[in-house]
Amino acid sequence: MIIEIDESKFGKNKYNRSHPVKGVWVFGVVERSQRRKILLIPIIKRHSDSILSILKKYVLKDTIIYSDSWKGYSKLKDYFYLHLMVNHKNHFVDPFTRVHTNTIEGNWSSIKVSVPKRKRTLHDIEIYLVKYMIERNESGSVFKNIIKFLLIYLFI
Repeated sequence: MIIEIDESKFGKNKYNRSHPVKGVWVFGVVERSQRRKILLIPIIKRHSDSILSILKKYVLKDTIIYSDSWKGYSKLKDYFYLHLMVNHKNHFVDPFTRVHTNTIEGNWSSIKVSVPKRKRTLHDIEIYLVKYMIERNESGSVFKNIIKFLLIYLFI
């Protein structure tokens, strides 16, 4: 299986505004498959140990990982089958390996639209990310899938 990974900040300071907005980093994983299942996890600190911990928990060791060239991803090659990167300073698609992160990058705007600006905090964002993942990853009865997802989410 091939996955793309990326992180994005939700909420930011506005210029010349009175109240500071801390915002929250969200780590995202999307499958390179027809269904394009997605995993979204808010992270307290954007550093390699947080990312590695999440990936070790949710991603199989024989997975191929595509990412940008952020230095926090440097340890991934030691734990997973293959880690390929694209350097966005040079290309959006690596001309030799054809690696890109356009799938996950393209999802951030629709994810952010689904989270109200006032709810982009570590405390509030989780329910909106869960709702987005249910809508994106599951089909069929919405009620059945909400119960299923909550059981998995709450007891894992």
